[in-house]
Amino acid sequence: MNNKSSDAEKHLGTRFSLGGVLLALGIVFGDLGTSPLYTFKAIIGKNIISEDLVLGGVSAVFWTLFFQTTLKYVFITMRADNKGEGGIFSLFTLIRRHGKWVLWPAIIGGSFMIADSLITPPISVISAMEGLRQINPNIPILPIAIVILVVLFLFQQSGTKKLGVFFGPAMILWFGMIAVLGFVNLLDNPSVLKAINPFYAYNLVANCPGGLWVLGGVFLCTTGAEALYADMGHVGRKNIQIAWIFIKLSLLLCYFGEAALLLRYSGKSLNAVDPFFDMVPNWFLIPSIIIATFATIIASQALITGTFSLFNEAVRLNLWPKLRIEFPTEMRGQVYVPAVNWIMMIGCVGMVLYFKESSNMEAAFGLSVTLTMLMTTILLCYCLYTRRVPIMFVFLLGIVFLCIEGTFLVANLSKFSHGGWITVLIGLLLISIMYLWQAGKKLKSRYKKLTELCTYQFVLRDLSNDLSIPKYATHLVYLTISDKPTKVEERIIESILYQQPKRADIYWFLHVDVTDEPYTSTYTVDIVEPEEIIFVHFKLGFRVVPRVNILFKMVVSEMAQNKELKINSKYCNPNKEYASGDFRFVLMKSFLSIENDLSFRDNMVMQLHLLLDKISLADEKAYGLDYSNVVVEHVPLMLGKIEDIPLKREVKTI
Repeated sequence: MNNKSSDAEKHLGTRFSLGGVLLALGIVFGDLGTSPLYTFKAIIGKNIISEDLVLGGVSAVFWTLFFQTTLKYVFITMRADNKGEGGIFSLFTLIRRHGKWVLWPAIIGGSFMIADSLITPPISVISAMEGLRQINPNIPILPIAIVILVVLFLFQQSGTKKLGVFFGPAMILWFGMIAVLGFVNLLDNPSVLKAINPFYAYNLVANCPGGLWVLGGVFLCTTGAEALYADMGHVGRKNIQIAWIFIKLSLLLCYFGEAALLLRYSGKSLNAVDPFFDMVPNWFLIPSIIIATFATIIASQALITGTFSLFNEAVRLNLWPKLRIEFPTEMRGQVYVPAVNWIMMIGCVGMVLYFKESSNMEAAFGLSVTLTMLMTTILLCYCLYTRRVPIMFVFLLGIVFLCIEGTFLVANLSKFSHGGWITVLIGLLLISIMYLWQAGKKLKSRYKKLTELCTYQFVLRDLSNDLSIPKYATHLVYLTISDKPTKVEERIIESILYQQPKRADIYWFLHVDVTDEPYTSTYTVDIVEPEEIIFVHFKLGFRVVPRVNILFKMVVSEMAQNKELKINSKYCNPNKEYASGDFRFVLMKSFLSIENDLSFRDNMVMQLHLLLDKISLADEKAYGLDYSNVVVEHVPLMLGKIEDIPLKREVKTI
């Protein structure tokens, strides 16, 4: 378990290279890259197309991409990396030791980012499918979009390693196409470039009727910026920054080309024009729809994969109930979470059926992302503060981005009743689950009593050597919440001694710590009693899935090779040099005893927490233990002070 070498190997693929830039183009910029399909639709909305609206809109897009995407994420936030990893939970791990309050921005931001993942695939795919109406207005696009989404989720369990090689070239084709289309239309009216002047954006907000609410549509141009930070660990910061030069140029050409097109339709509504597909020549319409469809599929794929990683981090950081995590490929950092995959599929199909049109999804889309970005800004400023960045710089940075994002939030709140309530509701549900899981964990830990292991050291040694008691296991292993080799839970001692005595050659106590670094994989050993009692402390990164069964056997094998312990078992193969013998893991499963004196609030928290625990992944599966050698013991949680019950014995008279 050489952590340094493995860490270096993991980051080998994230160094700057042409291949890394191509990979970044394929899996990082999909959400941002497909935003021209629907952003100007959201800006115009039901308004009549006018010069002030179009020029103000494209000016606001230009400066939003500059401040939010380029300045905040590409050049500032990406420097707040955790060993190369990004994302709101990675940022949280950098600063959580400095203040407990940072848990809440992390939970809120992570929850709304997950909520966003239910709306991004539908709006992207439907926006591409709406191009078919240029051919035939009566084409039923909903069934096509649903089929594409279902197939996309069905393929998740096999991973993206084989298809991933096509993502980069496909997205280069997409960005090249939108750049050319935008440039050709821009040549018809290059005067729209004057909208680079921020006065036009100011004029939109200050003088146009409803101009502030138009910013809710403008914000959609930067909705994929959070994904840049979250996916940084997959491709590397430098590769994203270099690729962004090409991406931003393509996006700006496309947006200004759309603005030039829309000015031709001044005085009309969007019923007469599609800002994106009307830029496409008739002879290229079908190929452009095909390319746009593939681009939206790739954008959706990247977001789904990122959501899996987000849940993996939340589970490892004890922010979410246990889930089954799989590794569909050997691709760095890629995981597959079956339960999340199927819930997302149902959610995305439900969004399509409910909203029906991409224009109806815009409010729900922008609101969730705005809330995530606000939380990232709060955590980023605190991170810079803890790194001793000059306080004035941190203050100015916070003021600038909180004002920008606060304005976008107000603009998006105006559409709350038009669909924004859905993502807010989903986000609040996710926040509630994270809170209940976190609060329940803390409440249980508060009432779990630890005892000094040295008090029972000689008793355990005598039990291990008492041949009159049948052997329970060669290795008897308990997972403990104690991170000190001198203490374990009282209920573990009770399990070994006070129930049916469990005799074993060696008693092992394992503690698994989740570190603030992503890919740590180390352990320490404390030999409490030679050949009898051993304490192992694993330190695993928040992106490492704990496969304790494999890790523990590696520890035993290594200790045997180092002559730190002897394995004597008549069942072992004598030809095998380091036969380890049999293992038995004992897991302690808690349930709430009726004999407790919790307050109403704490009782509700515990009841709901234990309900979540009951429907979540079983502990033996979560820790990667073999089912054949696991024993689960159910232990009542006696929480709070128990009221004394007066009981008097009566003297029986004859």
